[in-house]
Amino acid sequence: MSEPASISTGIAKRYATAVFEIAREGKAVKKLEADIDALQAALSDSGDFNALIHSPVYTRDEQAGAISAIAQKMSLSETTANTLALMAQKRRLFVLPQLLSTLQELIAADKGEVTAEVVSAKALTKTQSDKLAKTLKASTGKDVKLKASVDESLIGGLVVKVGSRMIDTSIRSKLNSLQNAMKEVG
Repeated sequence: MSEPASISTGIAKRYATAVFEIAREGKAVKKLEADIDALQAALSDSGDFNALIHSPVYTRDEQAGAISAIAQKMSLSETTANTLALMAQKRRLFVLPQLLSTLQELIAADKGEVTAEVVSAKALTKTQSDKLAKTLKASTGKDVKLKASVDESLIGGLVVKVGSRMIDTSIRSKLNSLQNAMKEVG
């Protein structure tokens, strides 16, 4: 891991741990989850929001004012709004994406859930998702939350990542294995 990435991750973990503990003590974890979802949607949908948190062009006061207005407009909880304001004041908004993912991990661990990243050649149906989640729950012993995405280059099958385990049943992978086997023979 590169040094700047590990620094960002460390900063995000400290903020996330504090925010999660405050939310848990105040029995506001559900509201925190809603805040995380809203902020992640804003990050993925708004180039201006991304520019605000990553650009060094904005002053502390400009960032703080903008974050305050955004938090109010999005109806974020007081804890989340105050955390974002503190991060703006300390010029730490650039770690917001890592903060959100770390908070999701903390909430999932607290609930006894695990997140499985699933990549498929085409979008999974509700029935397929439910069956996969049930199978993974039997394998891991924990509730499984699926994070699905589509990669048509897989041709067919799935790539499933749960923690440090990866299961690749894609046709692309099988074709690559077959190709390597043929190279060894000839």
